[in-house]
Amino acid sequence: MTMAGPSPHKPRRKVKKTSNGSEVSSVAPSTASRTGSSRPAYPLAAFLWPARSSVSQWEILPMILMAVGLFRWAAGLWGYSGYQNPPMHGDYEAQRHWMEVTTQLPISQWYFHDLEWWGLDYPPLTAYHSWVLGKVGGFIDPSWFALLASRGLEDPILKVFMRATVIVSEYLVYIPAAVIFVRRLTKLQGISSWNASIALTAILMQPGTILIDHVHFQYNTVMLGLVLASMSSVLAGRFMWSCVFFVLALGFKQMALYYAPAMFAYLLGVCLFPRINLPRFLGIAVVTVAAFALLLLPLVLGALYDARLGIDARPDLHGRFAPLPIFSEYSYLINFKAWYYPILQQLAQMFHRVFPFARGLFEDKVANFWCALNVVIKLRKYPSELLQRASLLATLVAITPPCFVIFVKPRKELLPVALSATAWAFFLFSFQVHEKSVLLPLMPMTVLLAGKHGLSKNVRAWVGFANLLGVWTMFPLLERVDLRIPYYVLSLLWTYLLGLPPTSLAVYSQDGQPTWAGFATTTIHSIFYLAMAAWHVAEGFLFPPQSKPDLWVVINVGIGAVGFGICYLWCLWSLVMESGIVDFSKAEKKKAKAQ
Repeated sequence: MTMAGPSPHKPRRKVKKTSNGSEVSSVAPSTASRTGSSRPAYPLAAFLWPARSSVSQWEILPMILMAVGLFRWAAGLWGYSGYQNPPMHGDYEAQRHWMEVTTQLPISQWYFHDLEWWGLDYPPLTAYHSWVLGKVGGFIDPSWFALLASRGLEDPILKVFMRATVIVSEYLVYIPAAVIFVRRLTKLQGISSWNASIALTAILMQPGTILIDHVHFQYNTVMLGLVLASMSSVLAGRFMWSCVFFVLALGFKQMALYYAPAMFAYLLGVCLFPRINLPRFLGIAVVTVAAFALLLLPLVLGALYDARLGIDARPDLHGRFAPLPIFSEYSYLINFKAWYYPILQQLAQMFHRVFPFARGLFEDKVANFWCALNVVIKLRKYPSELLQRASLLATLVAITPPCFVIFVKPRKELLPVALSATAWAFFLFSFQVHEKSVLLPLMPMTVLLAGKHGLSKNVRAWVGFANLLGVWTMFPLLERVDLRIPYYVLSLLWTYLLGLPPTSLAVYSQDGQPTWAGFATTTIHSIFYLAMAAWHVAEGFLFPPQSKPDLWVVINVGIGAVGFGICYLWCLWSLVMESGIVDFSKAEKKKAKAQ
């Protein structure tokens, strides 16, 4: 050969500093092998190409934060859930109303006030968050949150304020948590700051979170950010802080329970393996209990304070006694004039509102197992208690495998895929699932982009498939409030940036020797992408039969439920393979010897 051999340090430096094992996706290999130079393999890598020689993620971070903020604000220019849609309006009005309730009423009445009009049905941290935002908004314009008189208010300046509260909340919680998580994970696995920047941008541009929080209108990213902070604390080995953040996530939205089994299994595992660590176990237990106590303390003290002032939590009863909403048959055993009764009353009402078992297995058409099964077997004819038990049993069966793996193999880098697997299980089989709950399994699955091989074609293909299927199943929800355009723009923009279908098929071209796994991935994804595209054409141009007005929504549910089941299986398989709990190398060696 005429070309001199490279320095022995260069190959090692390139593998560790410029890639996370995803050379085939961030950098196109063919050009590099022929000319000694390289080129970006998809648009997001091209946009950040000048930063590939940067030694610090913080060099490019301000640009990323400004860019993702711009897209969030631009998306917020569209309408929102319930816009010009009386009488109940929508999620926007619910969030505004909670600011009204928490700032205008005594704390003891928060969970009791006019439950027919968007009664508060989230844990206390959501109420405290609404109180803070309502106080700030009240300084700007008190009429925004005037009790009763402000219902259904559609003031354009109020819309600006409400949109700003979502962005500020996200930039205070979710985005810092994502930045720190990506930084810690990439540092743990020796990934370059350039690939970390690509992964961070992809995570923050996730279309589902932007569409639901910044367009449709909610504060899901506060809860997701607290879960990310808990995951980040695990990466740093700070298990007590991890418990605090996770309790706060549960205190903001009860859907964080989707992650609880895997998080519990992991924390228990690190207390038992490789040897029993009793001080760590006791520390985690004490901190968790203390965090819950502090979370409930304002509600408890407020109830006692109001009772002392003679303020009744239920003025509609005019001093009469009413059974507690849970364990009603035992209410007669309690002296409703006792000093502790206001505490029991508040906690019972909060629990009743947060976990509405009386609503039934599902309310709307959502792409999970039960709603899909309801097309074939009408489940509403069965007793609610039976359906609750079936849901509990199915959920327990589905969450057991990932929880067992993360328990016996409590490695911090396995936590995201374990959380995603259990969240998929909850989404598919649990009680009272909403379309927007798909954001929960999507978040830890999407942060896999920051892990080892995270930007490889295989991981990008599966993360992209799950996200596109997720936003596609939310299309009927978005379409009801005329949000077709932001749906198409944000979804297609994300696929373009990451080189995903339908803008590119490059993630399915196999480098080197083709594999059956790669062929199966391509086949499965192609079938679903074609089905989603055909569904959009049919839904957009064909009217459903008069006898089946919900035909397109039902088809959406069926396709989505099957696709999400496949996502669950992929996460579970990835967890098993990465954990090494099953050693396939031995079987391969035996097969090789036999040949």
